Amino acid sequence: MRWDRLEDEACSMSRTVSVIGDRWTLLILRDCFRRIRRFDEFQSRLGITRHLLAERLRKLVRQGVLRRVAYQERPKRYEYILTQKGLDLHPVMMSIVHWGDVHMADERGRPVIHQHKSCGHTFDPVMTCSVCNEPLIAKEVHVHPGPGADPSKVALPSLEQQAMD
Repeated sequence: MRWDRLEDEACSMSRTVSVIGDRWTLLILRDCFRRIRRFDEFQSRLGITRHLLAERLRKLVRQGVLRRVAYQERPKRYEYILTQKGLDLHPVMMSIVHWGDVHMADERGRPVIHQHKSCGHTFDPVMTCSVCNEPLIAKEVHVHPGPGADPSKVALPSLEQQAMD
């Protein structure tokens, strides 16, 4: 598996990592979800070089995660807005934040609290089964090859082996 060809792998994780799998991209997306949209705002918040920021934003636009919208004509300046494809990364981002809250927070606690606008309560993101709504626990999830699997690379344990875990 080559790092520069992850998007060609028959693996959803590899394909996703090819788009969002570096620290700057994840931090840019974090700021997008915090409604940061302009190049200069990203740069000042992140301390990233202009060249690297421009490269990451171009990639996110090319991948359809962000769209570039002009907000000023002279000089021409753009905002970067999450597309539906980008918004669909929200659960991924929330899972990373939750992991950090649980395993990386210091004695002061969480750096950010999330509040659900509809009910007004603060919350922890949870992942549930889309059919029965039960919480998903890693040991209770079995993996099977799907229709897009590469048969030469599928090396998943049998159901019997998974059941013993």
